Amino acid sequence: MKIMGANIIDREKWRIEFRVYAFEKKGVSLLLKQGGETRLIPMEEEEPNIYKVETEGLGPPLEYKFHLEEEGDFPDPFSYYQPKGVHGFSRVVDHESYSWKDSGWKGKELSELIFYELHVGTFTREGTFKGVTGKLEYLQELGINAVELMPVAQTPGRWNWGYDGTCLFSVQHNYGTPDDLKELVDLCHQKGIAVFLDVVYNHFGPEGNYLPVYGPYLTSKYSTPWGKAINYDDQHCEAARRLVLQNVRYWLEKYHFDGLRLDAVHAIYDQSPKHILQEIAETAKAVASAEGRKIYVIAETDENNIKIINPPEKGGANLDAQWMDDFHHCIHTALTGENQGYYIDYGPLEDLEKVYSNFLYTGQFSRFWQKNRGTDASENPGYQFVVSVQNHDQVGNRAWGERLSALVDFPFLKAAAGLLFMAPYLPLLFMGEEYAEKQPFLFFADYLDPKLREAVSKGRKDEFRSFGWNDFPDPVDEETFYRSKLTVRENWDEKNRQMFAFYKDIINLRKTNPVLRRPDKKATSVKVHADSRLVEIERRGEGLLLRGLCNLGDKEINIEKYSGKQILNSEWKQYGGNLEDDSKVLYRGNIIILEEII
Repeated sequence: MKIMGANIIDREKWRIEFRVYAFEKKGVSLLLKQGGETRLIPMEEEEPNIYKVETEGLGPPLEYKFHLEEEGDFPDPFSYYQPKGVHGFSRVVDHESYSWKDSGWKGKELSELIFYELHVGTFTREGTFKGVTGKLEYLQELGINAVELMPVAQTPGRWNWGYDGTCLFSVQHNYGTPDDLKELVDLCHQKGIAVFLDVVYNHFGPEGNYLPVYGPYLTSKYSTPWGKAINYDDQHCEAARRLVLQNVRYWLEKYHFDGLRLDAVHAIYDQSPKHILQEIAETAKAVASAEGRKIYVIAETDENNIKIINPPEKGGANLDAQWMDDFHHCIHTALTGENQGYYIDYGPLEDLEKVYSNFLYTGQFSRFWQKNRGTDASENPGYQFVVSVQNHDQVGNRAWGERLSALVDFPFLKAAAGLLFMAPYLPLLFMGEEYAEKQPFLFFADYLDPKLREAVSKGRKDEFRSFGWNDFPDPVDEETFYRSKLTVRENWDEKNRQMFAFYKDIINLRKTNPVLRRPDKKATSVKVHADSRLVEIERRGEGLLLRGLCNLGDKEINIEKYSGKQILNSEWKQYGGNLEDDSKVLYRGNIIILEEII
């Protein structure tokens, strides 16, 4: 595969190889910018539609664009850095200049991962990679062992969730430099934390997307909620496939990421003999094998379809794991009683009995989707599913970005955490969840194009119609972004500190208890007592029985009949309750975990 973009091939002589795909163009040149001066260098057609030129003696900082004879000057679609944003010049990056210190890092087993999802721009006051680096000791104290970064590819304006990326190889210049991101990953590894990156291969952002100028990267064969689909199987689809597969290899090799989270793969359309998802999996596995470390690819999908995680011999794409929305929806509706939008398909507490071993929807009719939905995942191991009680989508795609802490009383937040960490799946936290953050996480964007600014506001109104939400903060108002920043720790109140203590202890229990640390669905059973709203979760293994008793009702429940040692009680004083010792009463929103030898 020809490597596109600007790549240094001799650091001593500063020989740089520039290569670009430009479909059926009459003439292509390299526009170099250095020291305020620009010059144009013709490129030769190396093979059909691929143009190349080498320069020597011109080292970083060196900026450039490609000049297409009939269209003009445009950033490199494979640009490694856009210091002035999506419309500016691309910058040559010396990826070998960073001195990595993580040579002993081999990664973690998939089954042991506890994810912490964060948005770089709102996680800290600084809103930068260095800001995140400064909070790694905090994450260590919490106990998570995997950070999942929302997309960091270059987007327009000053802030964005990251899903409007157009320069897929360029780190968001508002967050810092390529070396800043490498330092973050490097230090995470030194502290025993894996790092995953959220990537978007289902669409390109609407502003700064110059790919159609270069060639048929998009197709009208399919449509997505964001416009034309990426061309994975139409005429000349090799360009888009090369872009994505090179991007996969790039993040894993140049930035040492431990894995990728693929956004909304249900909106990736491909009828090729080998699906692009399977090629992505193969590329990641090839890098893992070559570098002798563990790398995983995890997909987000709303289809409940195990074909993406099943092996090729079963018709699957062989990805390592997928997000499981049913788990979130069952717990969210049980706690809040909401039944608008897609929550119309959820609500009965008894649904929890199924969702701890399978999707809830395994082929039956969905009222929201108006079709049968889902496949049977009962035979797939628990470590193939990532679950949460909050994530960026389920919080940020509410009109007012309310976190669960704004929707339910304090005890039920601990109950939700208990239900999450008792599950035989891979748990994911959304930043701020661990201390009951009250600040919202809103949808925000900063498009430079006035028409796009207007369109995004209208689009949100259309999206919220099924939920009955008619009023919401303007996504392009800067206050919407600033309201979404996390509360700094020195401003936490007592409840924040108590919730953090609870999360810290239950995460430690998840990592150290021989039963909980194995995501074994077969050794898990759930019984719901609908009248009292008691949820009883049993986990077995290593000669132990763990029983989680969770009161999702408003009345106290006597639990004298249950034996075992209380190893966690959400009503202990350090967690904001009134108990100093064990209790035979399960209070409102209370979760107790019992352990006994069997």
